[in-house]
Amino acid sequence: MAAGVMKSGDDGGGRRRRRRGRRANVMAEINITPFVDVMLVLLIIFMVAAPLMTVGVPVELPKTAANALPSDEEEPLTVTITAEGLITIQNTETSREELVAKLQAIAAERTSDRIFLRADGANDWNTVAEIMGALNAGGFSNIGLVTDIATPSTSNGSGG
Repeated sequence: MAAGVMKSGDDGGGRRRRRRGRRANVMAEINITPFVDVMLVLLIIFMVAAPLMTVGVPVELPKTAANALPSDEEEPLTVTITAEGLITIQNTETSREELVAKLQAIAAERTSDRIFLRADGANDWNTVAEIMGALNAGGFSNIGLVTDIATPSTSNGSGG
């Protein structure tokens, strides 16, 4: 048997020593603080701007417990019936005779058949139904009735 003597500086057969330095660990977390700040600013802007985007014809809308409808990319088209029976498309007053013709012209330029009907609570159902028929004849079959938000109740406040 052969026995050998190793030198103290030799690392055993010419192997290289690996240098084990410590590297900085990669940060795998996202800092969301700036994102939250931007979102809060946008929320405040939209909360302030949303009431200003309503149509300017004053009406007393009936109160219901229905949820809000989702919005499209297009500006929503709104027809309003005031307590006096005046009809407006957006902010333009229109007579009942011209309503269908104007709606057909508008429908030819729009991609959506959605329209919102705002009727003052003082109007009778017959008037609202006639205007809904005119909206349908004008090319708008997706009619949304706009109301104010109230607590879920089916009574008229009469107690039963």
